[in-house]
Amino acid sequence: MSEGHVLNENIPTPLEQMDTAIALAWREDIGSGDVTSAACIPEDARETAGFMVKGTGVIAGLEAANRVFAYGAPDVEFKAVASDGDEVRPGDVVAWASGSARQILTAERLALNFMQRMSGIATGTRRVVALLEGTGTRVLDTRKTTPGIRAFEKAAVQIGGGVNHRMGLYDQILIKDNHVDYAGSMAAAVQGALDFLEAAGRKVPVVVEVRNAQELQDALAAGGVDRLLLDNFTPAQARAAVDLVGGRVHTEASGGLNPDNVRSYGEAGVDFVSLGWLTHSPIPLDISLKSASSLKGIKPPSNG
Repeated sequence: MSEGHVLNENIPTPLEQMDTAIALAWREDIGSGDVTSAACIPEDARETAGFMVKGTGVIAGLEAANRVFAYGAPDVEFKAVASDGDEVRPGDVVAWASGSARQILTAERLALNFMQRMSGIATGTRRVVALLEGTGTRVLDTRKTTPGIRAFEKAAVQIGGGVNHRMGLYDQILIKDNHVDYAGSMAAAVQGALDFLEAAGRKVPVVVEVRNAQELQDALAAGGVDRLLLDNFTPAQARAAVDLVGGRVHTEASGGLNPDNVRSYGEAGVDFVSLGWLTHSPIPLDISLKSASSLKGIKPPSNG
């Protein structure tokens, strides 16, 4: 039941993907320049501002915000005073920005966009992980992510305590219903995958989606499968599938899972649950940038 990964030097690392997305976000937002800050704020003005949380949740995206400032606001020092994964509540200041007032204001929204969305995903993931406590079932994300910022969203899932399913189409074979239909049979699809990996000298997990008990038996009979994805099974059907598999391969429940029903799948004994909900329906954590002068009683850290 190997969970190996493809090694391909042509695939950008998650950090490289993040930096590419940040560069695109800067170009999208700043255009020909931040005319409001240029009009209102003296060029040599220096200020300090704090990132204040206004909701309850799990903070994430602090490293992303740091990279936002590093890319487009080089005359600003960004200093996190919390860590990604910390639980926060209203009034907590999680980071400070000090330096060029114009650059602080120009970078504000981009930094907040990443922090708020990533924090929402981390908070939702932490919630699902807590709901599964004691079952041994692990939480997976999916590829149902926002185009261009998958690396950020999957990082947020990890911060919340979840596990990344696959980064893209290159690091796992996932045989779904249409693959089976187009290949002609479950046996043909699985054997084609195994032959491909052997010929290419590649090693990636082979995961097979099954729609019913017969497909589950066919996938087991085909051999060479690392995990069976139980698609839209009820909890009772999932429990029966786990019993039938008998630990020979990992099992994963998927399709329609959410915080209201995920516990029942954990209790059914599956090894994993995958939820598109984590990344396609997060509630952003409310965070604001506030000038230091407006944060009464809260002092920024000293440079020393």
